[in-house]
Amino acid sequence: MTTTNRDAGLQPERTSLAWGRTMTALVGASLLFLRWVPAHGWFAGTLVFTALAAALGIYLSQRVRYARSVAGVIRGRLQADVAAVLCTSGAVLALGGLGIYTVLFLPL
Repeated sequence: MTTTNRDAGLQPERTSLAWGRTMTALVGASLLFLRWVPAHGWFAGTLVFTALAAALGIYLSQRVRYARSVAGVIRGRLQADVAAVLCTSGAVLALGGLGIYTVLFLPL
């Protein structure tokens, strides 16, 4: 039994919404990291900057990604945006590593 996507045209919309949620989560994380600035000083600012830079990168590349997805649906061949996923994964790993370092090794 084969299953087909009955409304492939909505796939770019779902993907766009998912990137929007990721961007919102990164902005929310940066706001939480602002609470660390009084306790950890300037180093907590690197966490805020990294999260906001990743969110800004998602925001600035969103239209291009969406247009590519729509064109891929029209052509019948969608390709994953591997670079965007790797960059976002790298930013999240960097935030996690910097956060762990901040909590465990920086004095209060």
